[in-house]
Amino acid sequence: MTDDKSKKGKDDLTRPPPKRIAESRTELSELMQPNHANFSGNVHGGVLLAMLDRIAYIAACKHSNHYCVTASVDRVDFHSSVKVGEILHLFASVNYVGRSSMEIGIRVQSENLLSGEHRHTNTCFFTMVAVGEDFKPVPVPELVILKEDDRRRNEEGRKRATLRKEAARQWKAKQGG
Repeated sequence: MTDDKSKKGKDDLTRPPPKRIAESRTELSELMQPNHANFSGNVHGGVLLAMLDRIAYIAACKHSNHYCVTASVDRVDFHSSVKVGEILHLFASVNYVGRSSMEIGIRVQSENLLSGEHRHTNTCFFTMVAVGEDFKPVPVPELVILKEDDRRRNEEGRKRATLRKEAARQWKAKQGG
């Protein structure tokens, strides 16, 4: 039987050295073109979801130095439509890490090139899991938190991770497992 200290010690041996949040901060910008449009002439929500998944993957891989898979996506609300011809700017960073999972926070803004107007269109959170060559979860670096804003995001991410785990536990119990 092992106690918490021996478990922590084992994880410490396999966990890579901690990383600063800035090391995985990622920005992605793309011009929204006619092939991105839905039938109403706005950017199709699925296009944005694919972009969100890409930037979450990039930030998670930069933090973990491993291939990462999407484990969950928290609520995605579309606050403002994005028009063809606008630039979509996505900003991602690692908010919180578990043993092999990472919460990636993403903020999306649209920019109208003609008026210069910027609009906040979305904020969402992806949970990514680092996996090894065998596709089994691997430990990820802990976060070095230097700024108060990052500390707040980390604490909020920890709370969301706890809620996600509880929701998964309840779902599993309902499924009979």
